[in-house]
Amino acid sequence: MTEHARQPQNARGPIVFAFALALAVYLAWMVRGLLVLLYVSALFAVVLTPVVRATSRLRAGRWKPFQGSVAIFILLLAAAAALTAFGFLAFPPVIRDLQALSGELPARVPALLEKLKEVPFADRLDPADVISWIQGSLSSAAAYLLLSLKSWAGALVQVVAGFVLTLYFILEGDAAYRWFLSFLPPQPRQRLDQTLQRAAIRMQRWLLGQLSLMLILGVVSTIVFLSLGVRYAYALGVLAGLLNIVPVLGVTVSLVLALLVAAIDSWGRVLGVAIFFMLWLQIENSWLIPRIMRNRVNLPALAIFVALLLGSAFGGIPGAMVAIPTAVLVSVLIDEYLVRNNEA
Repeated sequence: MTEHARQPQNARGPIVFAFALALAVYLAWMVRGLLVLLYVSALFAVVLTPVVRATSRLRAGRWKPFQGSVAIFILLLAAAAALTAFGFLAFPPVIRDLQALSGELPARVPALLEKLKEVPFADRLDPADVISWIQGSLSSAAAYLLLSLKSWAGALVQVVAGFVLTLYFILEGDAAYRWFLSFLPPQPRQRLDQTLQRAAIRMQRWLLGQLSLMLILGVVSTIVFLSLGVRYAYALGVLAGLLNIVPVLGVTVSLVLALLVAAIDSWGRVLGVAIFFMLWLQIENSWLIPRIMRNRVNLPALAIFVALLLGSAFGGIPGAMVAIPTAVLVSVLIDEYLVRNNEA
């Protein structure tokens, strides 16, 4: 009788654990957006913490002016100053040209149509219809922007929240990390700590590799735009380098912007810009990324490509941005807890 009474009691534990696990998975799925935000912020904090520490080590004699939150404030101030300077230098010429273009649009459309008559079936276009179509397209674009303000506001809130969380993780992440490890026994705690430290070093190397790719694209694209005579060459080059932090999509946006600007002057410049970006994509994907990223993060090119695809599919732009650091973390954990255990 006692053995029969113990069997239901022993089976009750796994059943309760299964229900608790299912409830935890359900709650995690309900707040998956928040969890992704926390994860992305934590990864960026891990990657940026060495930059903050390097800034805090700067000194003037024996005086260290940049310590703790002051170092973060100085970095934020420098980033804000750089973005402000870029805006003051890049946007005024663009605004002046757009104003001039809007005033000259009715007069320039007939000349443009004369050029387009060389294209088959383009001779049937009427200038009045083209002008009305352009004006309607601009009105539709403006209406779309107004209607999507709510979505843009939500995205801006997410960006600001992620930014604030990253700052908190940089300032207090070490304490939270030690608190998390305190739940483990001493030996597993030490092993996990050493594993995560190795992963953090490789993630920081990824940042250096990514910055190298951004710098190369910014410099090369500026030189190419200047040689082709494309307008706003410096602004487009800087923007191409900055947007390269977003894999695939960043280069695509840079290409579209450069093509639109080049189309203002001549189709030859459009062809030159298109050829440059095609060559860049080939060189970056087949030569630069495998060499720079593989040397930095010790991952094969196929793993990097698959990680980017999975990150984009699961998390969109933020997922693509943290895809390679996540792949580094997963590879280190697999190497420590699966490969080495099997070898042992």
